[in-house]
Amino acid sequence: MAMIQRPKGTADMLPAQAYKWHTIEKLASETAEQYGFREIRVPAFEETGLFLRSVGETTDVVQKEMYTVTATGDSEFTLRPEGTAGVMRAVIENGLLNEAFPQKVYYLINCFRHENVQKGRLREFHQFGCEMVGSADAKADADVISMAKSFMDRIGLRDIELNINSIGCPTCRAKYQQALRDYFGARRDELCDTCKERLEKNPMRLLDCKSPICKEIGKNAPLIIDYLCDECSDHFEKLKKYLGLMGIDFVVNPKIVRGLDYYTRTVFEFISKDIGAQGTVCGGGRYDGLIEELSGKAVPALGFAMGIERLILTMEAQNCDFMEEKTCDLYIASMGDEAVDKSMELAMKLRDEGFFVEYDLMGRGIKPQMKYAGKIGAKFVLVIGSSELETGCAKLKNMASGEQADIKLDDSFVDNFSNALMAEMFKDIDGEMAALLGKE
Repeated sequence: MAMIQRPKGTADMLPAQAYKWHTIEKLASETAEQYGFREIRVPAFEETGLFLRSVGETTDVVQKEMYTVTATGDSEFTLRPEGTAGVMRAVIENGLLNEAFPQKVYYLINCFRHENVQKGRLREFHQFGCEMVGSADAKADADVISMAKSFMDRIGLRDIELNINSIGCPTCRAKYQQALRDYFGARRDELCDTCKERLEKNPMRLLDCKSPICKEIGKNAPLIIDYLCDECSDHFEKLKKYLGLMGIDFVVNPKIVRGLDYYTRTVFEFISKDIGAQGTVCGGGRYDGLIEELSGKAVPALGFAMGIERLILTMEAQNCDFMEEKTCDLYIASMGDEAVDKSMELAMKLRDEGFFVEYDLMGRGIKPQMKYAGKIGAKFVLVIGSSELETGCAKLKNMASGEQADIKLDDSFVDNFSNALMAEMFKDIDGEMAALLGKE
């Protein structure tokens, strides 16, 4: 029988890797909540029309990368290729636009795109993202960027460069788009077929083309920052001022663009050089026209998204610290049926108090049980046999030091084990304090 394998472009998260994901998810939630963002959860699929209107019909995502499905008698649905569209739909549909502004939400989700698989780019990938609704002020832009940076600082990323740009508003961008048409139109015959189509429909997308020829032609293309109107220029100058006040270093990168009309003003990326060509670990910006596109209400909004797989790759490349993997506090080894019964009883009492406890479920002898305790990294081992049941006392072995101590199996057992575990956990701190006191 042929082996059934996971689909191309997907990955399994195995138990041995879970602590890395837990590190990012925990610190992402904590950081977002410190900035006043609340968690939101939305469906993994939406009506296809939502993405046509939000992501854009001329984008590669819509034209080439979406997973779209139908069921008999039902609408056409698409697995979400990104998070913002579904979150904005939920904000509109559930009346959050009627509540106090700004509305601030964050999410941890999986997304789906039919892309060419490479390092850091999968067909099912995961994102940490946030969205802020209601503020058009440049302070909101700075606050969102600050949150993204705070999170990356907390997970220990280094040498991450913040790139910012302004892509203006529909008014000033119209002049810029015409300048692009004039520039690229002069060399239209050299452009790839896709860019020839984009030239009239969405000329800013030519700046994102991966074709070497189109990239070379685009090197000297006009820059959006030279076409900003007074209001957009003022907004960008205020953003730079606020980032300076926050002590956040940045580089103005006029090459960062977004191809859709509802994106306005601020766009930004955090870039690492430690994960190869796919170096962007966070991308965000303003999309002040998106809610109006979806609901008819003109409400400003902005946000960002980070790929969790890329964050893990970057953390690994930079030898960042992850949360310690949870290991077994106590393994109870037993000999005989009565000892097994006692093991189960003691294990349940400790588990009820929050301890990680294991006991034999395989009917192994005492030596294989001890070997298993070592494999799972148990901090302590307790051996129970007929003599221990008779005396009501057993030996508690510290697996790191090899030291053994008597422990009663009566009502004092939970407290006594807790004390032993705490002493082991804080022994290094106690030793350091003693050394410091000795020097004094």
